[in-house]
Amino acid sequence: MSYEIIEKLKQAIDGYKDTEKLEQVGRVIESGDGIVKIYGLKNVRSQEVIVIESDKGDVSALALNLEEDSVGALVLGDHVGIKSGDIVKRTNKLLSIEVGKSLLGRVVSPLGEALDGRGSIFTKEKSELRPLENDAPSVLEREPVDTPLHTGIKTIDSMIPIGRGQRELIIGDRQTGKSAIVIDTIINQHVDTYRKTPVCIYVAIGQKESKIAKTLETIKNAGALDYTIIVSAPASSPAALWYLAPYAGCAIGEYFRDNGQDAVVIYDDLSKHAWAYRQISLLLRRPPGREAYPGDIFYLHSRLLERAAKLSKKKGGGSLTALPIVETQLGDVTAYIPTNIISITDGQIYLESDLFYQGVRPAVNVGLSVSRVGSKAQTPAMKKIAGKLRLELAQFRELQAFIQFASDVDDATKKKIKRGQIITEILKQSDLAPMPFEKQIIILFAALNNYLDDVESSELSELQGKLVENIEKLHDKEILEPLRKTGTLDKETEEKLKAAIENFITK
Repeated sequence: MSYEIIEKLKQAIDGYKDTEKLEQVGRVIESGDGIVKIYGLKNVRSQEVIVIESDKGDVSALALNLEEDSVGALVLGDHVGIKSGDIVKRTNKLLSIEVGKSLLGRVVSPLGEALDGRGSIFTKEKSELRPLENDAPSVLEREPVDTPLHTGIKTIDSMIPIGRGQRELIIGDRQTGKSAIVIDTIINQHVDTYRKTPVCIYVAIGQKESKIAKTLETIKNAGALDYTIIVSAPASSPAALWYLAPYAGCAIGEYFRDNGQDAVVIYDDLSKHAWAYRQISLLLRRPPGREAYPGDIFYLHSRLLERAAKLSKKKGGGSLTALPIVETQLGDVTAYIPTNIISITDGQIYLESDLFYQGVRPAVNVGLSVSRVGSKAQTPAMKKIAGKLRLELAQFRELQAFIQFASDVDDATKKKIKRGQIITEILKQSDLAPMPFEKQIIILFAALNNYLDDVESSELSELQGKLVENIEKLHDKEILEPLRKTGTLDKETEEKLKAAIENFITK
């Protein structure tokens, strides 16, 4: 054998690399309704992404049921081409979503794919992968909630305040204005400049595509899309995406929270999320419990909502506020899912059908609504003015029920009823008209200090608009600006406000 051949053989041997690697492989033994049962894959982890090699190409699935001799998985793509005998491989990766600042203003699926037709989201920009399921911050990593998140809705900001890092449930029957409250909250962040604008993540679960498109258009027209991200799992998408959507929204919110920013994540709504999880669990043959929900339905929502927190200064001081929405049937808040979520959250805003039909909008039942953070999450000015508001409204509601049966009432009672009617009237607010907190203070100050007592109820709506406009034009620097910057109503500003209201009323 010549010397050259020997040299070539040596070179070939030296450059040889063993590219073979051992892979754990399983096979599909059952497939249907977006669920596959796999034999093998003994070491697969829960929430791990696995790949099914079907005739129509590779399809991803999520390992959920880890049984002794099989694995139950949720198909994340098109399950039609999957059949018994298809090979399944592990990826050794947990289900994650790509997150970064480029998501702002975009509409994405729960798997991070762009849905707004504006091309790929991440090109050169910095991004990172975040697991959809993540541990909640520990007690030591948290701080008490003390910074307000203004919704722009007078009833909520004055009596049921929401703080940055809180979990406040919005609950009520269908068509009572639940989504309207959260959309107003998103838009108000553009109007209200008291604190830095938070990133808003709106998670639409099981909604009609036309409704999601309308919501997007509304947010865009209000100039709020620059700081908003929409995670869309429409009604036409499979249950797998309904189930994953809230976790995707939460993972995006955590990215901003962990980078020292404030974020708000809205789950619209968790009733449909629970339905999707029930469907998946029953198909996976998990034993059903109350109302056919699986036994871990409470844990499903608690591990999601516990991720909302206000982080300590050591951890960057960011916050993630959760506003879950739950739909009730005929006002029944004692049903399984509503009671579960009420017990997890830090309070609830209860919207009542009867109030809605009476024309009280937003239809917030102040008696059943509560914020467990309370006045800690209010500006000092709002705390000072709105302290007696809830009490006056409660007294009015009590008297209202009483006078239905009494023909003659004394003057003091008549006065209380009149004041209750005035307060009810000034708290009414139309959709898509959020009000910055400094303007709310002007209206509440005028109502609670008897300046509007002689005004007819029918004229109040127009009058309050004119009052705010008057003060904005003539006294912006001396009244509104100090309120906006400091959040406090000192004696000097209060005197100027009194004089301005008196001057306007006497005209």
